[in-house]
Amino acid sequence: MATVVRDADEAVAGIVDGSTVLIGGFGTAGQPIELIDALIRGGAKDLIVVNNNAGNGRVGLAALLANGQVRKIVCSFPRQADSYVFDELYRSGKVELELVPQGNLAERMRAAGAGIGAFFSPTGVGTPLAEGKESRTIDGRDYLLEYPIEGDVALIKAFRTDTLGNLVYRKTARNFGPVMATAAKITAVQVSEVVQPGGIDPEVVITPGIFVDRIVKIVGVSPLPETGAAG
Repeated sequence: MATVVRDADEAVAGIVDGSTVLIGGFGTAGQPIELIDALIRGGAKDLIVVNNNAGNGRVGLAALLANGQVRKIVCSFPRQADSYVFDELYRSGKVELELVPQGNLAERMRAAGAGIGAFFSPTGVGTPLAEGKESRTIDGRDYLLEYPIEGDVALIKAFRTDTLGNLVYRKTARNFGPVMATAAKITAVQVSEVVQPGGIDPEVVITPGIFVDRIVKIVGVSPLPETGAAG
């Protein structure tokens, strides 16, 4: 059952060196900044981080990278105009990159949550991403074998939860949160509102509380920035 914890530091407690951490967000939309800041304070190193991007500016995920805590990042879009922290680290050989097409990234985490051992996808056939992967032709079409991505911990952001951990997201901030919650051994979520059981219409629950372990309410954070573009 989910537990409402006192602060972000308690929400990320126990993350150790070498952990695989799934971090929600599409660019800055839905990125759990306060949980990432707590992860920085916790000091865990040699992390494998899974995210759609590789950080923006010098806050959140970019700050985690800049602090030297990430050994490898698994993502779809490592480069954009403000990804200079990642660029510097990658070009100097200080961080590894596994590039995964966005659909495969989502599906690999969904597979982990669904207990699927592997799946075949046509994405990447005939490109450098196919190197070293098992291939198969099915009904005349070529596919590559892809394996699940499971996290030790998922750090995600939602808009509202009840004390049982049933989550409601806000527009584009939803992005990878639902699949990451299912794919991790421990899921910590930061929210703007916490209500009592019955305070959320079951029909609008996106992530059931069975997938959530730790909840922290971040006071004074407006959800309004999440209504814009996801990038």
